[in-house]
Amino acid sequence: MSQSSNPLLQNHELPPFDQIQAHHIVPAIEAILEDNQKIVASILKANKFTYAALAQPLEEISDRLSKAWSPVNHMNSVVSNDELREAVNTCLPKISEYETALGQNQDLYQAFEALANSDEFNTLSMAQKKSINNSLRDFRLFGVALADDKKSQFAKLSKQLSEITSQFGDQVMDATDAWSYLITDAAELAGLPDSALSLAKQAAETKGKEGYLLTLDAPSYIPVMVHCENRALRKQLSLAMTTRASDKGPQAGQFDNSQLMVQILSLRKALAQLLSFPNFAEQSLATKMADTPEQVIDFLNDLAAQSKAAAQSEFADLEAFAAENYHVDALEPWDVAFYAEKQKKAAFDISDEQLRAYFPAPVVISGLFQVANKLFGIEVKEIFDMSTWHEDVTTYAIYKDNKMIARFYLDLYSRSKKRGGAWMDDCRVRRQLSDGSLQLPVAYLVCNFPGPIGDAPALLSHNDLQTLFHEFGHGLHHMLTRVDCAAVSGINGVAWDAVELPSQFLENWCWQRESLALISSHHKSGESLPAELLNKMLAARNFQSAMTMARQLEFALFDMRLHMEFSDNEEHQVQRILDEVRAQVCVTPVSPDNRFQLAFTHIFGSPVGYAAGYYSYKWAEVLSADAFSLFEEEGIFNAATGEKFLSTILANGGSQEAMDLFVAFRGREPSVDALLKQDGIAA
Repeated sequence: MSQSSNPLLQNHELPPFDQIQAHHIVPAIEAILEDNQKIVASILKANKFTYAALAQPLEEISDRLSKAWSPVNHMNSVVSNDELREAVNTCLPKISEYETALGQNQDLYQAFEALANSDEFNTLSMAQKKSINNSLRDFRLFGVALADDKKSQFAKLSKQLSEITSQFGDQVMDATDAWSYLITDAAELAGLPDSALSLAKQAAETKGKEGYLLTLDAPSYIPVMVHCENRALRKQLSLAMTTRASDKGPQAGQFDNSQLMVQILSLRKALAQLLSFPNFAEQSLATKMADTPEQVIDFLNDLAAQSKAAAQSEFADLEAFAAENYHVDALEPWDVAFYAEKQKKAAFDISDEQLRAYFPAPVVISGLFQVANKLFGIEVKEIFDMSTWHEDVTTYAIYKDNKMIARFYLDLYSRSKKRGGAWMDDCRVRRQLSDGSLQLPVAYLVCNFPGPIGDAPALLSHNDLQTLFHEFGHGLHHMLTRVDCAAVSGINGVAWDAVELPSQFLENWCWQRESLALISSHHKSGESLPAELLNKMLAARNFQSAMTMARQLEFALFDMRLHMEFSDNEEHQVQRILDEVRAQVCVTPVSPDNRFQLAFTHIFGSPVGYAAGYYSYKWAEVLSADAFSLFEEEGIFNAATGEKFLSTILANGGSQEAMDLFVAFRGREPSVDALLKQDGIAA
């Protein structure tokens, strides 16, 4: 296949999504990998290890591979099909082998050492120095110092890990897509909001069926669990969701991830031990703010100690409410969200569905951009010259001082063959090209909200609102960088336990009176969120916040302990560790068939991801709560404070240590008290 006929081999400024087909992928990636290897060999042969002769050409070939692979990997997450998945899974081991060989190249490592020890090093920018030091660290983490036989073993294990984690994620997606339940009698869905009923009816029509089709996608699943009075139906959906990809439930054994999960843990431990780490948790923290697994465990245990009593009290109140008002003797797992919503309505006279009417997606998006403008002096404008992967996707450019500085894709709505959850990923990274010009950053922003029904706009819950702000915060971190060195530009090179700081930070503007006036407008009347409803929403902000804290601590402690303690010689240890963690922090009932860990793609769906790093959400939440407290002191739209956050946290990307950047913004190190206060757990 000629270069001109394969869009992935052309140096497009932006991915030509409308031209990418599955048969393009493998030959394009193979050609790039082969060419890159030749360029590496020529760099080493030239034996000239300056920044311009070594680091820059390596950045260029890395960027070339990224620009070809990023749209392919992205499409597999948002418009997956069998041909695309097969091509991706064919390429993954090839890319893993290439990256491992690069990371283990002793001559390349020595070239970087020579550059780091040269007189030129002292003349480089802070970002360039940081990228070189990070490269030296990463060489060591790829096993560059290993003996040849150990290097070969490391490469083999890395390849296997890449393949198996991809398979794990595929099976979660398949299990989610494979389950549905058709209801023909609307009476079985009593209590379900009109928006959810309409969505279920539309889903059935799409499949050529009459009635209401329920699925495990969040826009279908969550309304049933929160609002549907049919307890048996809630139980049916709950068990289907919590047994996905397992040996239990309605699909028992069909997509079972049990053995894959154990293999992933075993491979990670083996790789860590090859690098002389006692376990994968130790290896994971080599690139994070936290120093040791014990420090992380202490941090999580401290939060648990300070919040568990409050969580137990909240659940006791919920049990008493359900018993007194609905004569429910014991709450089951599929009852908690349902009665919590009724308790919230009784206590605060507010419901998520009331709020949803005030958050039509077009208004929310416009308001989000106005918030960003007030904080950071940027303008976001919709553009129409970027090809996309689906008709739902919209595209935008960001301007600062009337100059375009970034672009992004926005894919908001749930659909079949789209990975669940929400995320931001980089499509292009900001970097200076060899001709002196600047490559602008481009981001993917992806959510899974319920889409428009008929001619009506999509209506977002307040939780959806926070999700959108969260992902846009990640996007701003990527797009507002002022660093020109790709390895530490945007989110690149940022310690994983600090990368959630900008995203969680931006969520705070979902709760402020001034910003909510910009974000809300009733989808029929155009009325902004009324003061009475706003006051109720703010009063209910920390409703069951300690229970939410307990749930996140369960995930984080399970993840960290699992990667600290995993042994190849103990059967059922994953469930044992999870049970022990639940005994420590969990306050809500759990079904004995619950196998949530087998769909825990955050830690098992990619070679690294959030593995031994899920604690990062809480770690960064401390940073974000403390950072926001400065806006509380100086004004939530204080332009000088916003510019300070931009110029310290967002602009510098990974070019400096995360703690140094936080201190530069806040004037001191963070305090956990800010989070406990924000959540209403501490006075």
